[in-house]
Amino acid sequence: MTTIKMKYGIDLGTTNSALCKLDNGVPTIIKTDTLKDTLPSCVAFTGKKVIKVGDSAFNNNRSDKSRATKKWNGSSSNVFLEFKRTMGLDKKYYSSNMGRDYSSEELSAEVLKTLMSFNNEKISSTIITIPAKFKTDQIAATKRAAELAGIEHCELLQEPIAAAMAYGLNAEKSDGKWLVFDFGGGTFDAALLNVEDGILQVKDTEGDNYLGGKNLDYAIVDEILIPYLQDNYSIDSIIDDDQKRNILRDALKFYAEYAKNQLSFKKEIDITSQLDEFGTDDEDEELELDLIITEEDIKDVVTPVFQKAVDICRKLLERNNLSGSSLDSLILVGGPTRSPVLREMLRNQITENVNTNIDPMTAIAVGAALYASTVDTDWDFAESKDCTDKTVEFDLQYESNTVDDSEFVAIKINENSQFKEIYVDLERNDKAWSSGKTLITTEGDVMECRLLKNKPNSFKIRAYDASGNSFDSFPAEISIIHGTKIGSAVLPYNIGIEVNDEYNDKDVFIPIKGLEKNQPLPAVGVRNGLYVPHAITAGSSSDSIIIPIYQGEYNSEGTNAIYNDHVFDVIIEGKDLSASVPDKSQIDITIKVDRSQMMIMEVQLLATGETIEKNIEVSSRKCIDSDHIRNLSSQITTKISEMKQNSYISSRELSDAEKKLNDVQNRLDSEISSDDGKMHLLSDIRKIFIDIDKIAESHQSEILNEKISQLLDKIEKCNEILGSTYDQNVRQAQELANKALINTSIGKKREYLKELENIHTKITFKFQTYHIAKHISENFDTFNWKDRQAARAIVNRVEMLLIESPFSDEMIVYMQNLVKLMNMSEAEKLKLLR
Repeated sequence: MTTIKMKYGIDLGTTNSALCKLDNGVPTIIKTDTLKDTLPSCVAFTGKKVIKVGDSAFNNNRSDKSRATKKWNGSSSNVFLEFKRTMGLDKKYYSSNMGRDYSSEELSAEVLKTLMSFNNEKISSTIITIPAKFKTDQIAATKRAAELAGIEHCELLQEPIAAAMAYGLNAEKSDGKWLVFDFGGGTFDAALLNVEDGILQVKDTEGDNYLGGKNLDYAIVDEILIPYLQDNYSIDSIIDDDQKRNILRDALKFYAEYAKNQLSFKKEIDITSQLDEFGTDDEDEELELDLIITEEDIKDVVTPVFQKAVDICRKLLERNNLSGSSLDSLILVGGPTRSPVLREMLRNQITENVNTNIDPMTAIAVGAALYASTVDTDWDFAESKDCTDKTVEFDLQYESNTVDDSEFVAIKINENSQFKEIYVDLERNDKAWSSGKTLITTEGDVMECRLLKNKPNSFKIRAYDASGNSFDSFPAEISIIHGTKIGSAVLPYNIGIEVNDEYNDKDVFIPIKGLEKNQPLPAVGVRNGLYVPHAITAGSSSDSIIIPIYQGEYNSEGTNAIYNDHVFDVIIEGKDLSASVPDKSQIDITIKVDRSQMMIMEVQLLATGETIEKNIEVSSRKCIDSDHIRNLSSQITTKISEMKQNSYISSRELSDAEKKLNDVQNRLDSEISSDDGKMHLLSDIRKIFIDIDKIAESHQSEILNEKISQLLDKIEKCNEILGSTYDQNVRQAQELANKALINTSIGKKREYLKELENIHTKITFKFQTYHIAKHISENFDTFNWKDRQAARAIVNRVEMLLIESPFSDEMIVYMQNLVKLMNMSEAEKLKLLR
């Protein structure tokens, strides 16, 4: 094996994908079978069980979706696209022609295999790009897709970083602040970069994994095409049926996408669907499209979708204390950025410095290939078809991207080579410079390469013996790009663990030191001073501790862990240990994150000195149930409504959360039918929960004061109902409440609140017993009794006590005996007693 630089980059996109090769130092897009720069990320399965990918598959999609409206059955589809939006989910796509399900990564693998088939040599190592805001499960799914495609060495790179590299290669200015605006077919990313002397360093990223061209297409469907059909046909039964409505929306999407693309260059477009049929309306009339859509029509529809991306950029700038005027360049990437509507919005709301110099469709693939040239990969010299037993194998070390005028290359003959010494001359591709012959041995030497400024430089490696006879070299050339140099990619999220916050009485998310958002990759994080909750016996399969790993947004520290994304539970079992670990013994954890954001955890057990290493292998998460999304939406609605009732929380503080909630509710019906739509809703709902969690945290003192006052009021009223039996306890409660209300310490307020809760429990015990007794008396026949006759006798006595002495000690005894006669689980009994 020898180490060489990669030379391939792949943009695995939601709508389109592209492959780029670094050829003689120049990034070159590999054309598809239809001689295009990009391949539609679309997979079709024919009746003869042939797999089609790309344009031919995309052409099938139109008829496939149209055909589904004939019987209003979408389950027999054999054409699939936009599956990148469900990467990381256990979503299955069923092909009736193949008679089997396909996962998102399997479909993505077919796209990768087809892309690589257009190249004239095998691709065993490559860079594949991912959205900057991809979660860990989505990243892991992309890795799996690469493996399924036969890629032996794959590294992942965030898309906006790739785009910045492509732009930086030909940028007029090598200093300043850049904002990459990457609006793709299914995702949106924004990346803020500092550029100094051509060195690019990512400062911060933001984005939305479910915002892209697909959202624009369905907005056009829902607000232009379906209203047209409603005005011209009777389709109430289709609109009222969720399945039929979604099938119709899918069939119309082709025309929406066509209109969107054409109106990036034209003022109006004529939409007719004479070649397709969309079933019949309620009166058996064939549905057809025949309308003109203008630039103004589409502007009203797409503006709200684009505005979300613009708002993300504005917040990104705001949290970095920047304004749009601070930007030297706003770089547009992705097909939808061709829209004149979007470009006008960006110039009006962010900066006039909108840059359109790079091809928005291929920039990411080009940048990926440029980045590939910086990454080492192992190559099997023996299996290379270009190598013979007379080829000299070299080991080289050099920086493939630089802003210096020259680069030093460390070169030596590989120890497995039959050659022990050879003369080497490095010749630049313009033939205007060469290094001159230098004797190289297995010990190696350093050669200096002079570079042409602000462009790729390729150097042929010429090998000669002492007599001047030439030999082939492996590698045969090296490439060094001058003028731009990428710094490290950065973590898009905080990576941390769930810990119990006794002070705030909740389980919270705490980032691991060293793994905070925007830390350069690779990164290492450490958390000391954790303790095992119980003893673990070595060799036991039943003893274990669980360390939950989460990802959180930039403002997530200290928020409820459940509002963040659960990544993985690291489980340390007794069978992992060589020695038992005592109760409450200390552990330290270390998490290592590589450049592709794959993670390894090391758990050090201080009591035994043992260190356990665990790979964090993230599997696909389950698709979310629609009812869960609706329940969360209802919970957040109730929570905000309750907070609005508090005088100490201003409407201004809640305005942003209310705006986000309204957006979620407006999208709920249209997005809840798809798995990626539900993930989009879930992501936004979690962000709202975090927002209001932060608001509540800033008003802890007022919230605790209100709870204390309310609890004291309940204690006083209960005592009054019970005939002032607990006057002494009430006076104690009043003293505690007064101390709590004047004390400024949140911790002290919580202590006083717990004491008040104990008093409340003591006073209201008989009161609660009374209500439970009354409930059992009124609903006796609904309970399953172990001994119905004995239970009836006790209830008869209870009913007399409810009239004569409802709060007596005797009532408590009777109720205790009655509960024992109930034929229900302990959990059900506890639920009743609550």
